[in-house]
Amino acid sequence: MRWEDFRKSDNIEDRRGEDYAEAGGGGPGFGGGGGLGLGTIVVLGIIAYALGINPAVLIGGAEMFSHMRDGGGQVATQRQDRPTRQAPTGAPADRQGQFIAAVLAENEDVWSSVLPEQKRVRFTPPRLVLFNGVTGSGCGKAQSAMGPFYCPLDRKIYLDTSFFKDMDRRFGGGGDFAYAYVISHEMGHHIQNELGILPKVHRAQEMASSRSEANALSVRVELMADCLAGVWAANANQKWRIIEEGDLEKAIRTAQAIGDDRLQRSSRGFAVPDSFTHGSSAQRVEWLQRGLKTGQIDSCNTFSAQR
Repeated sequence: MRWEDFRKSDNIEDRRGEDYAEAGGGGPGFGGGGGLGLGTIVVLGIIAYALGINPAVLIGGAEMFSHMRDGGGQVATQRQDRPTRQAPTGAPADRQGQFIAAVLAENEDVWSSVLPEQKRVRFTPPRLVLFNGVTGSGCGKAQSAMGPFYCPLDRKIYLDTSFFKDMDRRFGGGGDFAYAYVISHEMGHHIQNELGILPKVHRAQEMASSRSEANALSVRVELMADCLAGVWAANANQKWRIIEEGDLEKAIRTAQAIGDDRLQRSSRGFAVPDSFTHGSSAQRVEWLQRGLKTGQIDSCNTFSAQR
């Protein structure tokens, strides 16, 4: 994937140094106390199953939604976790940071034209937060085991860069275009937020009659984000010819590797479709390819599509 010669976004908050980690450290408190409650929606990243996070307590997929009810019927409150110091902003100087800044800039440039052209909605870029281990977000505590996620409350993308190593080591993915796909998937959730889709899904999940119904809504959100990542890639490639030989194959392998069915079979030996929150391998590849083929936001309407 070509990226070195492109501009680098300054919309990055770099919390990778220890000075910027959340005070107190540690992981989220699943049992109550200082962290998120057991029944609260928490961040589910693409590697959640492989790292042993129980999907039974996760409804919303990789996104954090506030005001979801816990097991005792109480409304969960938003935590205002913050780093101990103001982290530096702007494009990082290291190569990995430069790559992320370039991919973010390419997303900004594509969506600033595509979103108003196709949907007549002005694009407001999100900030991307880099961190190591654990940090605070508008949606509560963020931890590396949760994977990359988008928080609609503070409109930021959170990324622990060790996730890229996990892609290589655990899932056989990897490569610059596959990493760009992951970042662009989270940008896809921001586009959903810009279009007003995430709040509607949140309300529908609150009204869902069962966990499986809420999970099915999450799957549609995630598959749409995969498709929107494809829309970004199609338009970026048309503008700048960023895709090189082998890139698409790597992205497709990554999409296959992080399907719920494959992750569940890897971690528990079998798959439970009603517990899927991101979609099967075949679905993820299908929707990524749909966005790549069309370059159109309207082709990504998973809520009207028959599955």
